[in-house]
Order: sequence, then structure tokens, then C-alpha cells
Amino acid sequence: MSSFVKIVLDTKGADKGPAELIRGGAAALAKYPSLILVLVGDEPFMREECTSLCMPMDRVELIHAPDGITNYDNPMEAVFTKPESSMIKTVTALADREDLFGMISAGNTGALLASALRHLSGKDRVRPAMAAVLPAADGSFTCLLDTGATVDCDARTLLHFAHLGTAFMRDMYGVSSPRVGLLSNGAEPTKGNRVVKEAHLLLKEAEGIHFIGNVEGNRALSGDCDVLVCDGFAGNQVLKVTEGTATRIITDAVRYSKKTGNASIMELVGHLMGIYDISALGGGIILGCAKPVIKARGSATDKTVVSTVGMLMNMAENRALFDPTKNTI
Repeated sequence: MSSFVKIVLDTKGADKGPAELIRGGAAALAKYPSLILVLVGDEPFMREECTSLCMPMDRVELIHAPDGITNYDNPMEAVFTKPESSMIKTVTALADREDLFGMISAGNTGALLASALRHLSGKDRVRPAMAAVLPAADGSFTCLLDTGATVDCDARTLLHFAHLGTAFMRDMYGVSSPRVGLLSNGAEPTKGNRVVKEAHLLLKEAEGIHFIGNVEGNRALSGDCDVLVCDGFAGNQVLKVTEGTATRIITDAVRYSKKTGNASIMELVGHLMGIYDISALGGGIILGCAKPVIKARGSATDKTVVSTVGMLMNMAENRALFDPTKNTI
């Protein structure tokens, strides 16, 4: 088996344009000697950028995709009507080629989910979940899912998410028995809406799930659980509010440092940015696919590409996690 890891990158769909993502690809190649990068997009433009960046072309492959999917496109329509788009070509390449390990796209989230479900589903065609791995207060990490793939869930879907998150944290982060929490408006089993109450009962009786009970929003990143399960609407709000709050605190600290002339506060700012830097967190992992799919933010930078590539390189060290016959991711 080759010691190289091939990752396919959709260069279109990001707010900052293809050049930013290609720069990130160049930085990732420099950082990871065992990486081979497959770039999908406008071939003449990609080749020109690769040349200007002096990228090692023996470790770069280009796939021409003349079309693109925008955030204004209807996701389902785009999946079926834009086969020449960079996103669809990226997904189908990952599905069709055994040599490709995983992919990254910063494009239309709905279209990516739909195309991944169509082309990369395991044999049971399970509902995918978007997971975010966030830093917890105790120094560990918490896998939050779903963060936007499925906004309306029933109890069995939440149970399914718990299994996906458990497998991911066990095999990716080495947590032998991941603690699973259920996001609710109270710690008591009687709290929550109808779906949450039903899910609580299912999780409590489920085999292979180390369920610790309900977790309130203010404890979401406390380290109380390794996996926090919720529907995509609530999870997206947890993610966005957490990021927004962190950004506000860091911004206020910078302003206070300038106002008071206390430069030592910037040491704290640097520490906080190291923990809560959105770009450094990489992207959301779509669990439920036969191969790893990472959705980077639309605001992705070159640093985001390096971080997401790093996530996939770490995953490649434990390929058993992505056995499609197990259908765990």
C-alpha cells in the first residue's frame, strides 16, 4: 500500500475564491510530505496558480471542472443538473477512485450533503450528520452533532447520531468509551421537547452507547461529555453562538488593551485565539459517508485548508474507521 495519502480539494465555492484555496493547498503540501493533492476546478487557472506557487507537480493532480455551484443554487437541483461542477466532480471522483482517501469542499452545504448522500452512502444509505469537534474546558474535545445537516429529527435519528459520534470519537480520538450527552433545556430526564424525551429513553437503553443523560447548553463544552447529540437546528445555534461569543470576548479584550495601554492583555488574546481560532478548527465532518468528507466554511482561508488537510491526514492513520461495510462514517 502506498504511503501517500491522496486528498481531493474542490477549489470553487469559497468566498475568497479559488486562489486562496490553492494557496492553502500549497502550504499543506509543504507541511505534509506524504500528501498528494487532487485539485478540482478551472484547469488553466489552477495550473497557472500552481506554477506561480512553485508547487511540486509530481504531488499534484488537476481535474477540470468548468462549472460551479453557488450558494444561490437549489441544492437538489444542482446535484442533478450540474454534473460538470467542481463539487459534483470532487464527490464522484472520491466515490469512483479507490486511491482517493477523502475530500474537502467549502461550497454549498446542502448540495454537498445531497451529493454525498447520493454518491458516498454506505450500503444502508443512512442519514448523514454534520459533526464539529470543539475544544472543551477540561482540555479534551467534544463532538457536536448534528450541526446543520438535518434540522428536523425524530428520536431514532438522534440515536443514530449517537452511534456515529461514538464510533468517531472512539476511533479518531482514542476515547475508549465516549460519554454521550443529549442537548436539552434541563438535566432532568423529564426536560426537553417530545423528541428529546423519546430520544432520552432510547439512548438510556441502547447497547454500545455510554449515555450520561441530558446536557444543558451552558455545559455543552464543559467536558462533561465526549459526544453531544442534538438536531441540526439546535446544533447549528450552539456552534454559531459559541463562535460568536468567543469572537466578541477576544475583540473586547483587544479594545480594552488598546484603550488602557495594557499590552500584557494581548498575551491572553493570543492564548484565546489559539483555542478558538475558527480557521484552526478545520471544518465540519459529514458522518455517514463511505469516505471522509469535510465541509469547510464558506469563509475558508489558506489556513483553513491546511487545518482540514491535517484532519484528513490524522484520519488516514486509522483507516479502519472508514470501512464502508461498517457504515460508521
